Amino acid sequence: MHISWQGVYPAITTKFTADGALDIAAFLHNIQAQLDAGIDGLIIGGSLGESSTITHEERIELLRATLDFVQGNIPILINIAEGSTRNAVKLAQLAQQNGAHGLMLLPPMMYKPTDRETTDFFKAVASETDLPILIYNNPVDYKIEVKLDMFEELLKYDNIQAVKESTRDVSNVTRIINRFGTRLKTLCGVDTLALESLLMGADGWVAGLVAAFPRETVAIYRLAKAGKIAEAVAIHRWFLPILELDIHPQLVQNIKLAEVMTGLGTEFVRAPRQPLTGTEREQVLDILRAGLAVRPELPDYLNL
Repeated sequence: MHISWQGVYPAITTKFTADGALDIAAFLHNIQAQLDAGIDGLIIGGSLGESSTITHEERIELLRATLDFVQGNIPILINIAEGSTRNAVKLAQLAQQNGAHGLMLLPPMMYKPTDRETTDFFKAVASETDLPILIYNNPVDYKIEVKLDMFEELLKYDNIQAVKESTRDVSNVTRIINRFGTRLKTLCGVDTLALESLLMGADGWVAGLVAAFPRETVAIYRLAKAGKIAEAVAIHRWFLPILELDIHPQLVQNIKLAEVMTGLGTEFVRAPRQPLTGTEREQVLDILRAGLAVRPELPDYLNL
C-alpha cells in the first residue's frame, strides 16, 4: 500500500485488561472511532502505545487484529524502538511478513549513539525491509537529534520517506522544506504545535490526544489544509489545554484517562506505569471536565 504521509496518523494507545493482558476488543473500539473521524493512517506500539512494555509478539497480534478490522482502508504502521540493530531489523522483517504497510523508526534506545552510529542504525533497518519508513526525531525526550545532514544521507534509501518532527522547534518544518522540498515528508509529532506546523507546510500530524478526541483532531487538520484557518484556530484554542496533557512524562496515563472520559478506552497501564491518583489525577480531570463542558460543535470537515 502506498503511504502519502498526509493527514492524521494516531499513535494509538495499547489497551489492557485489569490483569495486564491485551484488550483487543477495547483496542478495536477505539480504532472504529478513529476511522469514523476520518484518520489517514495508524501507528501501533509507539511511545503512547507503551512500546517499552509490549513484546514483538504482542505488536504482531495487534497488527493482525488491526489489519483484519480496517480491511485495507488506511495504512497501518508498526513502531520500532530497540536498543539493538539486530532486534530492530528482526522486528522490521516480522512486521513486513505479517502485512504492515510501514514503520515508524526511533534511534537506538538506552545508548546515546554518535551521528554515524545513528545513521548506520537507520540504514541497516532500511536495507532489510521494503516497507516505507517514518523516522522519529525527538531529541527532547530521547536525547538524539537526527540532523538535516544525516537526513541527506538517509534519503539515499528510497524507503526512508518521512520524519515525525518532534524537536519542539516549529521553524524546523521550514528548514526541512527548504532543504529537501518534497523528498522528505514532515509530520508534526507534538500535539501543541501541530496547527502551527501544518500552517508552515507540514504534511501530516502524528497525534496523541486524537486517541480521546479523534473528530476534533482530524477537523483541525482538514480545516487548516482547506484554508479555513479561522475555524481551525477556534478549535485549536479550545483544544490547547487538553493537548498540553501530551507534553508530560505521564502522557500515557493522561491520555488514557481522557479516553475514559470520552468513552473510548480504559485506564489500565502496564508497570512500571500506574494510573493517576490523588491530586495529579484531579488536576487532569479538571482540565478534561472544563474542556468537555464547552466542547465545540464541529463543521462538516469530512466533506472539505
